[in-house]
Amino acid sequence: MSIPAASTRPAAAEADPIDVLLAAGRLRRRAGALAASAAFGRRAMLKIKHDPKQLVDSAAIPILFTVLFTYLFGGAVSGSTSDYLKILLPGVLAMSIAIVTMYGGARLAQDVRSGAFDRFRGLPVWRGAFVLGGLLSDAARYLFASAIVVVLGALMGYRPDGGALGVLAAVALVVAFGLSLSLLWAALALVIHDPAVVISIANAVLMPLSFASNIFVQPSSMPGWLQAFVDVNPLSHVATAARDLMNDTGGAGGAVAWSLTATAVITLVCAPITLRLYSKQG
Repeated sequence: MSIPAASTRPAAAEADPIDVLLAAGRLRRRAGALAASAAFGRRAMLKIKHDPKQLVDSAAIPILFTVLFTYLFGGAVSGSTSDYLKILLPGVLAMSIAIVTMYGGARLAQDVRSGAFDRFRGLPVWRGAFVLGGLLSDAARYLFASAIVVVLGALMGYRPDGGALGVLAAVALVVAFGLSLSLLWAALALVIHDPAVVISIANAVLMPLSFASNIFVQPSSMPGWLQAFVDVNPLSHVATAARDLMNDTGGAGGAVAWSLTATAVITLVCAPITLRLYSKQG
């Protein structure tokens, strides 16, 4: 009786998965733009676990400025802390979001320096997904900082005359402005590639804009030359728009229109530059 020869054909379980897919005619589809952007956004959010300073600053900045300035200068500026909160809180909302925008640029610069950026550019996804994903992560941080400001204000006695809709409109306006600044720092990060330098430059720009504004005091008490700067300071207009929306002062139209125009201009200028710099990297 003859013994059958052992089969030399590999078992089906050991077949290459790629060969199986090719044989079945089912190649994995390229990730869509939104799916890829969401994946990069999730990655940016997960990185906060390794760099919690971003989230700490998003909470500490609004808490520090709101509490400190309200109880130090509230009585002197407006006669009472409750009256001063109507002026200060919407301004701190705008300032807090503007200041934390620098961390998005620093994160991008770190990715460029670490080499992760080069690997991402080699993936078969839409080129802008990496930038858009970073903006989605930034938007989440800005909403977190906005919630801190609003909740803290409510605990301190602030009651917005514009109601919930006014607060939501102000938050939406400020977050949109913050995202336009994120594109500016992203373009800077793609040129400099050094997170510390990006943060230093952003601080050198944002700190004068924050304090030489109408956020803490009315510009009527300032020297003429400083009033002229405050009048053209975009952060002053965003703070005024947020103040009008939250307090329902009835004059929100002009400030809101100016803020939206500034947001659109910054976005239209910085978005193409950022994407062009992104494509030229490497």
